[in-house]
Amino acid sequence: MTTRFVASYPTQNLCPTANLREYAFIGRSNVGKSSLINMLAGVEGIAKVSQTPGKTQTINYFMIDETWYLVDLPGYGYARTSKSNRKAWGKMIEDYFIKQLSMQCAFLLIDACVSPQQPDLEFIQFLGGEGIPFAIVFTKTDRKKKGVDIEENIERFKAKLSETWEQLPTMFVTSAEKKVGKTEILSFIQSINNRK
Repeated sequence: MTTRFVASYPTQNLCPTANLREYAFIGRSNVGKSSLINMLAGVEGIAKVSQTPGKTQTINYFMIDETWYLVDLPGYGYARTSKSNRKAWGKMIEDYFIKQLSMQCAFLLIDACVSPQQPDLEFIQFLGGEGIPFAIVFTKTDRKKKGVDIEENIERFKAKLSETWEQLPTMFVTSAEKKVGKTEILSFIQSINNRK
């Protein structure tokens, strides 16, 4: 698999309009998005990993095998930035999902180390309300913290979603550190790419 960085765009209307399929990755700030993208791309450091929430501030495009785009979107939720910046990011993200017609599926990253969070549930409602195809990716499943039960958190999240969703979306369990979930996500993307 070949991966190359294409460009960063501050707004959706500057994004590529080619007919190549796009797969967007998004989640709350500090959910482990860059680490997951590096794992999927197979290139260490192609997406910048930071301990500071809110590091990604643009729409970042990566070309995979010269056939499809992996798109890295800014995180939502807490970030050390101004309220106006957060509002601008919100509009950027909303515009991308509603207007970028080549976007095939959103991968929503959820930190498996924490119980269901309101910003994640609200974002899922936004995606569902707009009819945007999405899958859920549980991250950081290798983290062993005292008093944290990863499997229990995932089951809690499913139960919470089941309150409002008749059918749950496709879900992946991943660990960027242990390379867990890479094959499953890439196979899922390939299955969409294989459709006419």
